[in-house]
Amino acid sequence: MIDPSRLHRGALTRAATFENPTAAPGGGGRAGAGRKGAPSRVLAPGERVRLAEVEGPGRVTHLWATFAATDGATSPAVARSQLLEVSYAEVDAPSISVPAPDLFGAVHGIRTPYASALTAVNEGRGYTSRMPMPFAGGIAIDWENRSRSPVTLYYQVDLLLGAGTHDAETGFLHATFRRENPTAPGTDFTITDGLEGPGRFLGMTGGVRVLEPERWWGEGEVKIYVDGDTDLPTVCGTGTEDYLDSAWGLGTFAAPETGAPAVFAAEGEPEHHHRLVSFYRWHLSDPVVFDERLRVTIQQIGASSFGVGQEAEWEAFRAAHQPAAGGWPAVDRLPVFALYERSDDWCATAFTYCARPQVVAPCALAVAIADLPETRRGLRLVLRR
Repeated sequence: MIDPSRLHRGALTRAATFENPTAAPGGGGRAGAGRKGAPSRVLAPGERVRLAEVEGPGRVTHLWATFAATDGATSPAVARSQLLEVSYAEVDAPSISVPAPDLFGAVHGIRTPYASALTAVNEGRGYTSRMPMPFAGGIAIDWENRSRSPVTLYYQVDLLLGAGTHDAETGFLHATFRRENPTAPGTDFTITDGLEGPGRFLGMTGGVRVLEPERWWGEGEVKIYVDGDTDLPTVCGTGTEDYLDSAWGLGTFAAPETGAPAVFAAEGEPEHHHRLVSFYRWHLSDPVVFDERLRVTIQQIGASSFGVGQEAEWEAFRAAHQPAAGGWPAVDRLPVFALYERSDDWCATAFTYCARPQVVAPCALAVAIADLPETRRGLRLVLRR
């Protein structure tokens, strides 16, 4: 991804902050005569600010931010009420519209420390993205505090402008947030759909609020439909944790292209009784490309086992759940391993590069913040040994 020996001759290094949102040369540190005059700003409830507005061609190479409610109570709902939108000069509405924490991988508004190849939440409070955001005519980046609390925001947008930053093989980054609370049994959750190619699916951050924690939720397969695919996809995985390069259940981990930073069980409950889960998947070394259309979905399929002596439990389970993939196992006696259709609370922020900028659906923050925990109190991370 990065060749540090490249000199980028003809390009220009720039940075946007509250003191220099246009990233003007020689414009950093204007306030306080260059002595740390105005590195942050308090955003009132409902206030929207422009983080950067720059003409192109160029690319955002790095975006860092940190924020906190001024009363010190930065709940998941306050965190997820921070809206981040990015617009390109070629279109009249944003091509990125997402809850700010989800762009960085802090799903559910929970700031669990982790690091990946593209994103990190360092020490649980330093939000970082190194997803390239190329632009041709220009770019504008906005942040809006839609919470009911004043929020102190710090940020920096690093850019490379000019020669070599944009050509015919360069895509524009698009990002959308979706949530279904709850999903419908037997209907796959859509991660992304509707963008036109040529393009490349970069990946996603996402998560689950598990509504039936006593049973395993992650047997669903990720399906990637490209171009002419209709009923069946070109790419179909083998299970949710398998898509994340894990196996046999899921615990907390972070690798360069896949990870599950937050896998929470409730205090006092078994570790495999998950309550909240967040994860990310980047298609860097395994590109997903399309010419015309892309649709990515994931099934909500669970699994439950019943052993000898659990005949009554097995009968009750079958009466209360819908079987997946052709009905219940054809067995006359236990033990049995049963797959079934689940309903959980799923969300995903999808990242896709497209050859031309396109408008995306505005992020519905009221949907994003519903049913979030007030704090992490009562939850514990699941660390597999």
